[in-house]
Amino acid sequence: MATSKDRILLAVIGDEDTVTGMLLAGIGQVDQRQKRNFLVVDSKTNVPAIETAFEEFTQRKDIAILLINQHIAEKIRPLVDKYEQAFPALLEIPSKDHPYDPNKDSVLKRVQKLFGE
Repeated sequence: MATSKDRILLAVIGDEDTVTGMLLAGIGQVDQRQKRNFLVVDSKTNVPAIETAFEEFTQRKDIAILLINQHIAEKIRPLVDKYEQAFPALLEIPSKDHPYDPNKDSVLKRVQKLFGE
């Protein structure tokens, strides 16, 4: 069974600028089986590919945090909204071309519900 000490990686699902920035910051990792901890989403990326990456990253025992551009999370919103695990933590982030909208963030909605807002 994996412990929090085993969760040492960040994963990212994002547009090219976001993923490139994260890779330049040093979060990129490719293991022996050529499994990556990132997915670049562009106009040619289909929704099932995004869903598959999301499922894979949320099931991996070495990932502590999954970052996803909010506009990409919108494409798989039902899957994002039903995700309730503590690890990996799921964070929706803005991108250069799509500002952050707190009204769409599923985690923030859950927190507001807890506090009765």
